[in-house]
Amino acid sequence: MATWSNFNLQNGASPLMEQIIFFHDHTLIILIMITILVGYLMMNLFFNKFINRFLLENQMIELIWTVIPAITLIFIALPSLRLLYLLDELNNPLITLKAIGHQWYWSYEYSDFNNIEFDSYMIPSNELNDNNFRLLDVDNRIILPMNNQIRILVTASDVIHSWTIPAMGVKVDANPGRLNQTNFFINRPGIFYGQCSEICGANHSFMPIVIESISIKNFINWINNY
Repeated sequence: MATWSNFNLQNGASPLMEQIIFFHDHTLIILIMITILVGYLMMNLFFNKFINRFLLENQMIELIWTVIPAITLIFIALPSLRLLYLLDELNNPLITLKAIGHQWYWSYEYSDFNNIEFDSYMIPSNELNDNNFRLLDVDNRIILPMNNQIRILVTASDVIHSWTIPAMGVKVDANPGRLNQTNFFINRPGIFYGQCSEICGANHSFMPIVIESISIKNFINWINNY
């Protein structure tokens, strides 16, 4: 989860999020190079007292400042397109989880295991334990196994919501009457927090999401004991 004075992205908990962070760093380096170059040229223009009375046009410099930005955009576009296709790739999911957005809580269904269903509400501030996070913890966490491909189906029962887990690189809109799908792969154990990122009404900021990632053995025990 995000912590104080953390200006970077959260540590990725899935291969897709790691790829998103790599692309972010790649694009940021290009932007820094462009900013330095343009700033240097502008400073030269501000403080340069030399003029050329006979310079009316120069096709070579126009060609250069058209081709170089085009090449720069290609260096950004190709990794971006690769990442877009990777995010939509679905590869033999082990588990399908269904998330249904309500005003203002989430419902979850594990339809692969005797149709396990539960609602997930935010824990009120006056009921928090010492190890809970205010506005982020819920009474029923999503339990998922790590190192397995997971498919999630997202919809809503009333208004538009958005199921978002930053550490997974997952953000899926929940639209009434529509079923959206995405997938992720959790590569380490832990507890990962998210929130609804679509303004869905008065209590929009009070419908958090919590995923608890555990080993496949513990997950099977949880399923059997539910």
